[in-house]
Amino acid sequence: MIRATISEVKDGMSAYLRRVKAGETVLVTERRTPIARIVPVGLDAEGGIKADSVDKDAKLARLEQAGIVVRRSAGNPLDVLGQPLRSGAGVLEALLDERLEESREGDR
Repeated sequence: MIRATISEVKDGMSAYLRRVKAGETVLVTERRTPIARIVPVGLDAEGGIKADSVDKDAKLARLEQAGIVVRRSAGNPLDVLGQPLRSGAGVLEALLDERLEESREGDR
């Protein structure tokens, strides 16, 4: 991430935008306090710009690298503890099953 003051961005806007276009992010500061971030926007299937899109994979990769999120492999998204759900089981049913199991084991 590039850090730049307001005056640096104002004086070199074209250069900063070229770097953003190349995939970098610019953090704009005022008296050493971050006030804005210039990030590249995503593209749609036809190569056009999506209005409110940023590269979600890159954002997830940064969060994963920071240890904030853990990406799951393909499979059942409700299988958070490695125990597969019964076929056709819903979220509520899975929660009730888990609580019943915990009460049998004395965890609750």
